Amino acid sequence: MKETYQNGRTAFLFILPALLLILFIVFLPIVLNLYNSFFRWNSFEAGKTFVGFEYYVRLFKDPVFFTALKNNSLYAIISLICQVGGGMIIAAILEDKLIRRFQPFFRTVFFIPSVISIAVVGLMWQLIYNPEIGLVNGVLNAIGQSEWAHSWLGDSKTAIYAVVAVSQWQYTGYMTMLFLIAMQKIPMEYYEAAMIDGASKINSFFHITLPQIKEMILVGSVITVIGAFKVFDEVYVMTFGGPGRSTEVLGTMLYRSAFRNDEMGYASTIGTIIFIITLILSLIQMKLGKSGQEVE
Repeated sequence: MKETYQNGRTAFLFILPALLLILFIVFLPIVLNLYNSFFRWNSFEAGKTFVGFEYYVRLFKDPVFFTALKNNSLYAIISLICQVGGGMIIAAILEDKLIRRFQPFFRTVFFIPSVISIAVVGLMWQLIYNPEIGLVNGVLNAIGQSEWAHSWLGDSKTAIYAVVAVSQWQYTGYMTMLFLIAMQKIPMEYYEAAMIDGASKINSFFHITLPQIKEMILVGSVITVIGAFKVFDEVYVMTFGGPGRSTEVLGTMLYRSAFRNDEMGYASTIGTIIFIITLILSLIQMKLGKSGQEVE
């Protein structure tokens, strides 16, 4: 008993630095941000004025907040379809026997965009979307579809979709790599047995591959949804919420409140709402995915 106690105490001492690090870097800032959201304060004054839930009431009455929330939700839905769904399909194709010998090349090609700086990607796609010299309109004109040529980032109806498309181009390859890793751990005997039983590749995908990678699907979905509600860089570089406020997301709204309007308390309120939304969505996804249970 004494030896067990000493072993437990030793183990606790080993993990204590990590626990303290998480406490001070993750949980303490969350609590301080929540605390600051109840005060009116800015970066040029030392004092704070308690306002209670005033900023929360103001936020839920602000039409820009609902525009930002809609855009973040659109980001999340499209990202789940393209990054998680599309990445899974691409990974399954790359794992096919006929394609597998070319897999190293395609892995590199698909993964490269995810390691490029967001600023570089944003500026590059600004040029691609340029209505005069951009590649998109150039291709449309070249194939005789000039009527589709458009100011993609300058039109409030298309700007958000143009920005969301950039994220899909950049991160679908990353999700593909995660699914490839998961699929390569599936024993080949499962597929051989299915082939002997006459199962098609599509049936094998739905009845063998999907159940075996459900944990990775959950992880990918959580990463994607959290990323969609934390998105900032792409919008900031490409449109900064414009034209008008049509591409505003919660991240740019927070930045504008904090560093343009110097309303730090209001910005803290937006940050708290972002945290609550991502926490709730993550818990729902983990509940639906039944994380940690073994595949039967």
